[in-house]
Amino acid sequence: MALSHREKVISEKGKVVIKVGTRLLTDIGKVGELITQIHKVREKGYQVILVSSGAVGLGMKAMKLTRRPKELAKKQALASIGQGKLMSLYDAEAQKYGFHVGQILLTMSGLRDREQHLNTLNCINTLLQMNVLPIINENDSVAVEELTFGDNDTLATLVGMMMRCQVTIILTSVDGLYEVKDGKFGERFSIVEKITPGIKKMAMGTDDAQTSVGGMASKLKAAAMITEAGEHLWIANGKDASVLEKIFNGEDVGTLFLPSANKLMSSKKRWLSFFAKSQGQIRVDDGAEKAIIKSGRSLLPSGITALKGSFKKGSAVDILNKNDKLIAKGLTNYSIEDLRKVIGLKSSELDEVLGSQGYEEAIHRDNLVLCDMVEE
Repeated sequence: MALSHREKVISEKGKVVIKVGTRLLTDIGKVGELITQIHKVREKGYQVILVSSGAVGLGMKAMKLTRRPKELAKKQALASIGQGKLMSLYDAEAQKYGFHVGQILLTMSGLRDREQHLNTLNCINTLLQMNVLPIINENDSVAVEELTFGDNDTLATLVGMMMRCQVTIILTSVDGLYEVKDGKFGERFSIVEKITPGIKKMAMGTDDAQTSVGGMASKLKAAAMITEAGEHLWIANGKDASVLEKIFNGEDVGTLFLPSANKLMSSKKRWLSFFAKSQGQIRVDDGAEKAIIKSGRSLLPSGITALKGSFKKGSAVDILNKNDKLIAKGLTNYSIEDLRKVIGLKSSELDEVLGSQGYEEAIHRDNLVLCDMVEE
């Protein structure tokens, strides 16, 4: 059963994201080892996108520092020092196999903006068409604290969802997710079909906070996001020099997380669920809540009871029930000023207030996602 899942994941020669962490790149020789593995994957016909940590780590090494600084400005400075060194290492190794690498530095604010989001997607696709290996990292030198991805596990997951990759592979320093009983490790999880509260309790933090961030908790968060979008996440031990070869042979290594969704989420709903920042809130009554959740209906002005925020037509907004619980997220057809004019009105009454400028739906069901698809 386990092997059949793995074989299904790799059966399509499509796009894959591979993420490698700082601890796997502290040894310069590991960069060549990684590129050799990626070359073999590319030779099989897959389009590889690499999400790479390591800029701050190489900056630390250049400055002879052993402890990762907590101050944002110092981390930004170290990233600035290390990013060029990291790309030079990758480029030199890639040229041995006759291909180039292309650097893309991302910020969360850039991916939240719909136009920049699409521009980034098109740039990555163009690099792949040119047989170039896209190497992605957060733009640590300019990112501000409240607009960071948090860690590259999250970044890799967002890239995987944006690019509609069949699998996102996170290479780490452990063999996968293990059972934890009485504080001791048990068996490795080969397959995780659903991330339960019990699974989450088994997540352990990073074992080397001096040089890296993340840990198994961030990987489970990443898995929850990408499986909700309908795709796979695979955690495996990057210390194994042949781990990618084993993965793309369908071998039982690491932990494979299976999609929880019955079908792939559309590109628009992915952006709305995991990238778009809400500009306000709409509270609805019981009838509207039932229509949205149970019947898959649009939100009509008649079901709205209260508004909050400062949003324009086309903005992302949170939809709350009468108990202020988040039930959905959507793109509104109205600004908050116009929606105030029609709040609680029936469809037959809209034209009288707004004329031909009105919409029957405050939020159309095609522009709406339920709360279990929205990142907390």
